[in-house]
Amino acid sequence: MIPGVLPAGVLWTLGGLYGLLAVATGALAWLRRLKPQGDFKELSLRVRSWWIMILVFTVALLFSRTVFIILFAFLSFLALKEYLSLIPTRRADRRVLFWAYLAIPVQYYWVATDWYGMFIIFVPVYLFLFLPLRMVSVGETRDFLRAVGTLHWGVMMLVFSLSHVAFLRVLPPPGSVPGGVGLVLYLVALTQLNDIAQYLWGKLWGRQPIVPTVSPNKTWAGFLGGVATTTALAWVAAPLTPLQGWAAVASGLLIGVGRFVGDVTISALKRDLGVKDTGSLLPGHGGILDRLDSLTFTAPLFLHFIRYIHY
Repeated sequence: MIPGVLPAGVLWTLGGLYGLLAVATGALAWLRRLKPQGDFKELSLRVRSWWIMILVFTVALLFSRTVFIILFAFLSFLALKEYLSLIPTRRADRRVLFWAYLAIPVQYYWVATDWYGMFIIFVPVYLFLFLPLRMVSVGETRDFLRAVGTLHWGVMMLVFSLSHVAFLRVLPPPGSVPGGVGLVLYLVALTQLNDIAQYLWGKLWGRQPIVPTVSPNKTWAGFLGGVATTTALAWVAAPLTPLQGWAAVASGLLIGVGRFVGDVTISALKRDLGVKDTGSLLPGHGGILDRLDSLTFTAPLFLHFIRYIHY
């Protein structure tokens, strides 16, 4: 694979993200010098993980769309593996899990071939019908509904939903805008920046929890401030996409609200399972699920919004 040249708008946006990370790294060094006895270990780990993640993401964008699709197929595999290691599974279902994992290369094959019809129905129709059949053939009926429900939900979230990010990459450029590369960067950057904005607004002004029994640290101020910030950034970053005016604003609202719902959904899952993080693969961030939770909601919402408007 030969690296390609990214569009100017994408390069400027990536440059801005690297600039923000450089500022965060400098601020962390200043805090360490100002308070040498302070405990900044977790913050340091988070910043280091962000550097690694943005470098990997940049490399994936630089190479062909095939490399990008393979990367997200691998992320789906890691996320599904992490999910299945957390949820209680029946011994009899171990033979069924093979088919859930096999769905990953099949689903991403539809993405690679730009076959939207099969991409959109393979998991929610064919796999939805096949997995219960395979479970029934095993002959174990105890906890059948719980087992099939948790498996379906995991595959829908971590294979079907995440594959929408990869499908954005294969969309052709409408007119002079960057196309798939710009759309992916727009979605991922806004989703992750919403996380930071919500955290900062919540720390500064947050008083009233929005879902106290699920995530006590999530406040109305954080939610509203995060959505407002994301909407403003969506309007500013609109040149990465074919969106203009009200459509750019609507996409910001969609991503801001969708990111919050994805975040608290995984928080509810973790509370049900009694775990703080879904894993330890990303120091300072937890597991793959902790970082991809929001994309499982924002990616399908944004893809179908952009297709409805411009494709």
